Amino acid sequence: MLAAALGVVALAGAGWYWKQHAADSGQSGYRTTPVERGNIRVAISATGTLSAISTVTVGSQISGQVTDVLVDFNSPVKKDQVLARIDPSSYEAQIEQGAASIASAQASLRQYQATLRNAELDYQRKQDLGGRQLVAQSDVDLARASLDQARAQVAAAQAQIRQQTAATQNTRVNLDRTVIRSPVDGVVLTRTIEPGQTVAASLQAPELFTIAEDLAQMKIELAVDESDIGQVKVGQSVSFTADAFADRQFRGKVEQVRLSATTTNNVVTYPVVVTVDNSDGTLLPGLTVNAEIEVSKRDDVLKVANAALRFKPAEDSPLAQAAPASGARADRGGSGITDDLGRVAAQLKLSPAQQSAFDAAITAIRQRQQARQAQAPSGGNGMFGGPGGGPRMVTAGGGDGNVQAQVRQRMRQRLQQDFAAFRASLDASQQQDWDAALAPLLNAKRSTVYKLLDGQPQAINVRLGASDGTSTEISGAGLQAGDQLVTGERAQP
Repeated sequence: MLAAALGVVALAGAGWYWKQHAADSGQSGYRTTPVERGNIRVAISATGTLSAISTVTVGSQISGQVTDVLVDFNSPVKKDQVLARIDPSSYEAQIEQGAASIASAQASLRQYQATLRNAELDYQRKQDLGGRQLVAQSDVDLARASLDQARAQVAAAQAQIRQQTAATQNTRVNLDRTVIRSPVDGVVLTRTIEPGQTVAASLQAPELFTIAEDLAQMKIELAVDESDIGQVKVGQSVSFTADAFADRQFRGKVEQVRLSATTTNNVVTYPVVVTVDNSDGTLLPGLTVNAEIEVSKRDDVLKVANAALRFKPAEDSPLAQAAPASGARADRGGSGITDDLGRVAAQLKLSPAQQSAFDAAITAIRQRQQARQAQAPSGGNGMFGGPGGGPRMVTAGGGDGNVQAQVRQRMRQRLQQDFAAFRASLDASQQQDWDAALAPLLNAKRSTVYKLLDGQPQAINVRLGASDGTSTEISGAGLQAGDQLVTGERAQP
């Protein structure tokens, strides 16, 4: 009896194991990956160099021997602070020489003025005598010529005084330039002179000092590849690291995307200027940094491993003949896109009246979608479906381009109609943001994925969003976190 009982238990256990193994083998015919809800961050990597936002090169406009250098590397300086001095003796001598020349010209002027007064009196006397016919007219004319000559000599002497004064003033300016002053507040980055060194300012001003105006604010010039530059916009967030501070991550912001492309070994890059807050003085000019420009960030979205998007069933597989589920049509109609539009509306900071108009449009779309789903089994045509209510599948990598364009055009027209009242309630800035967000949603790529439902794969057409290279944002009706998507078929024993 005991042996018989043990045999019954063994048979029952074997039967249970066989059923579980059969169920497991039925579900293990496919490799899967779960749909998850989370964040996707898309970033572009680039390298660059830190520098001060404003760097001033201090030179010398005159030649001479440097007598004093009053600052060194890293010295903080204030505007008009003396940095160095050049020997002023030659300019001081020129000023003394100019002063002597002015004094000589002034003495000549006084002499010519005396001659002028004598010529005026002589001309006046001879003019009176000539009127009474007591002197010849030629004597009157000669006196007039002498008067004009004296006046010209006075004018020449006055001009010479002005010339000598201007030359002396120019020498005084050069004498003032023998004192090299800082043009800005900042920090001395480099100095290229030593006391006793001679500077020669012949064709161009020699560079004596380099001063960083403000190291509390710095910039990075990144070299971004031409394939990525289209995604970079002013205001985007940037994170970067420097080898000198490997344990820290710094933040910045895109300030400028420059148009001057650089080609090196047939590789085209564009300079992108990033501003950085360096209030603590940690970062140093000249550091090489590795930066990531955050071009897109999607929070709390459905995402899946890219392997599920790459999966394509073999031609002889039953999956190859499987039509997308009605969820594909639903995705086109709106439950997927309406979720995206809801996120866009949340960013517009709507007023209660605007929110009410948006909710009314969403409700109308969902009611119409439910009506289409109810009519689908009877053969009615969906809004974006093919004949007999079956959806026309448009995938990301192929398909008829004209069909894709037509589908997007019909979606655009329908959404414009559905949200016309809502858009009219927005102000100009909100309308601009709404239109800008609507375009990428309509132009988004689509792909077919295979959802495992009760052990059987079901084809679903989904809309693709941002991708970080590992995972991709997806949206479509019938998808939720935890769903298993097929990534491959297991080999049958």
